[in-house]
Amino acid sequence: MSSLSAAFQNLAPRKPGAPAVILFSGGLDSSTILALAKDLGYSPYVLSVSYGQRHSSELAAAKHIAKKMGVIRHEIVNLDLTRFGGSALTDSTIAVPITPGKDQEIPITYVPARNTILLSLALGWAESLGGLDIFYGANAVDYSGYPDCRPEYVASFETMANLATKAGVEAIHNDNRFRVHAPIISMSKAEIIQLGTTLGVDYSQTVSCYQANDLGEACGECESCRLRQVGFEQAHLSDPTRYQKK
Repeated sequence: MSSLSAAFQNLAPRKPGAPAVILFSGGLDSSTILALAKDLGYSPYVLSVSYGQRHSSELAAAKHIAKKMGVIRHEIVNLDLTRFGGSALTDSTIAVPITPGKDQEIPITYVPARNTILLSLALGWAESLGGLDIFYGANAVDYSGYPDCRPEYVASFETMANLATKAGVEAIHNDNRFRVHAPIISMSKAEIIQLGTTLGVDYSQTVSCYQANDLGEACGECESCRLRQVGFEQAHLSDPTRYQKK
């Protein structure tokens, strides 16, 4: 464990090399928590979900990064949320907004119950592995107002995980219960970038854009791109993102 990760000592595995399931999109945030989980001493099992998002380039990035970072296993689950729609990310008839929304307004890029669905998949895999730790890249500081990125949501899901599983019910001590880790939840985008840079994350390979092209090049205009740009600026680091030529 590096001296930097020592600041996250409370997230350390209860046994060295314990399995942890990391929700992994191939983006900036999830790449950072994957690097952190590895540095803390977990055996990383990485879960990506093809849920009908507007492009596949983030999944291509996830495959590349997971292989490069030496995960134990990388699973990509196919789940077609376009059948429900309700979001600019799963309904091609709804445009991705390129201007900031109103304060306190949940944006149209919110995918109904997506993170609850993804965390449930991670929970099922973790229990089947005999693991009790899930890592999730929720962020409540530089985020888009999504209700499933708040600390109270993460705490609530962790409570549910221990009520709804055989492993949770049979836990003798609290140390044996499921833990849902959201290590970057209270960090700014700049702080996340600084953490990942120290851990050796190559952000040029990550894809965060809501509407990246087939080459993984970002639009530079959507909210995710804007947050990322400001993050690198505030971290005083050069932005390595590959942008589409206009």
